[in-house]
Amino acid sequence: MVGVDPSTPCSKSFMWKRCLNVPIVLVLMSLHPGTSLLQEVVFLVSQGADPDEIGLMNIDEQLPVIEYPQPGLDVIQELTSPRLIKSHLPYRFLPTAMHNGEAKVIYMARNPKDLVVSYYQFHRSLRTMSYRGTFQEFCRRFMNDKLAYGSWFEHVQEFWEHRLDSNVLFLKYEDMFKDLGTMVEHLAQFLGVSCDKTQLEILVENCNQLIEQCCKSEALSISSCRVGVWRDVFTVSMNETFDAYYRQKMVKSDLSFDFCL
Repeated sequence: MVGVDPSTPCSKSFMWKRCLNVPIVLVLMSLHPGTSLLQEVVFLVSQGADPDEIGLMNIDEQLPVIEYPQPGLDVIQELTSPRLIKSHLPYRFLPTAMHNGEAKVIYMARNPKDLVVSYYQFHRSLRTMSYRGTFQEFCRRFMNDKLAYGSWFEHVQEFWEHRLDSNVLFLKYEDMFKDLGTMVEHLAQFLGVSCDKTQLEILVENCNQLIEQCCKSEALSISSCRVGVWRDVFTVSMNETFDAYYRQKMVKSDLSFDFCL
């Protein structure tokens, strides 16, 4: 698997043991695009925060990535309970304690066509990556599992197989734009946040405001947030090739996506 070495600290049990001594919620997504939106919505729902206040926060400090060297485990241990921790790791690298239901896991999947477009933009925007290849070349790398964290198809299907586990909430990115109310309601129930109908409506409105703010920020272009952005980038030939590959990799799965709204 590209980008995930079983011998590295990100997969060693001591790292997880230091984080599992208090209740945690692990927020996961297969690749980078969409994680920013999800983490801010999760933080808003769990903390009852104001969307304008969240806009002023460094949300990465509130939801650190556990497999990254910064900010480090010492900082993560100081987070108040329940800890909100972010990761992109595959299901197989999660600790046994999580498999046994000792922590809550929120997983978000995005349709792979929009995901690869947004991931391409992300790679080109970061100085540390400075990707200068064409989108066609990047898409080919995606299909050949040559990007960080390995195969998207394996990653998403592993979590889909555990979607009915009591400690797993499987979400789809497109539902933030298709049916935000239901998604926020499911999130609140999963996180144990009690709210009546009026409170839920306020929560949904705050989440909607937060999503609009995120999509208009410099970090996330409106195009990368939009569902169906792939239609502006994929050629007919690329789309046919991608569709054939998608059917081949997903033939045994009943997981489906909205590629357009």
